[in-house]
Amino acid sequence: MQIYQTKECKLSGSTYAEVKKQAFLLYFRIKRKSKRKTYVRSAYFKKEKIFLNLFWSHMFEKNPRQRFNRLKYFPAAIDLIQNSRNHPSVKQNPNNKEEVFYRFFGYTQEKQLFCVQIKTNIHQRKKYLISCFPVK
Repeated sequence: MQIYQTKECKLSGSTYAEVKKQAFLLYFRIKRKSKRKTYVRSAYFKKEKIFLNLFWSHMFEKNPRQRFNRLKYFPAAIDLIQNSRNHPSVKQNPNNKEEVFYRFFGYTQEKQLFCVQIKTNIHQRKKYLISCFPVK
């Protein structure tokens, strides 16, 4: 397993509202660059688009405490997607054979390990950021 060292820190804040505000500011900066669906380009996937809309719907399914912990890693996750060329762990979705999950691992600036999960549909060849979370 190769681990990428990001240049980003975790979002600071002691409440969910503070962290959410900072994460949405970053998201809207990225959103301004695209006309339709919000995306970032991935270095590992040869500059293919990684769409971010599924990330937010998945995030709001979680309870507020998990949302708070996961949103703190959002800037580091974006940095990892854009710059990492390290090989991820690849796993096929057991519930849907047409989906493949890629898990990239990275360290924040504070040396905290986290994971970024990207889903790919084999037939459509579209990639979606699903989640970013700390690894214990």
